[in-house]
Amino acid sequence: MRKVACGAAEVVPVYQVTNLARTLAKLKDAGVWITGTAGEAQASVFEIDMTGPTALVMGAEGKGMRRLTREACDNLAKLPMAGEVSSLNVSVATGICLFEAVRQRQLAS
Repeated sequence: MRKVACGAAEVVPVYQVTNLARTLAKLKDAGVWITGTAGEAQASVFEIDMTGPTALVMGAEGKGMRRLTREACDNLAKLPMAGEVSSLNVSVATGICLFEAVRQRQLAS
């Protein structure tokens, strides 16, 4: 991971947790909005406000998020797809979501 992160792994904190539901609850208590990605979501990732404290929850490739994880999210967002492509690799989808968060924050400042 560090090799392909182009130096970002040295400055971006990464945490591994054992209980995702508990961690999401703690983040909410700290004022962080939880946005999960789901293909069946009504809103596009481009419509969700990510200018404030935001945690992104990305589902597993193929299976998506577990039900309890989905229910813990404040927002669900989808990546609009064109043609016959129905989903993206989770790393690509994450990159798009992170880029959109950065774009929104730059526009807001």
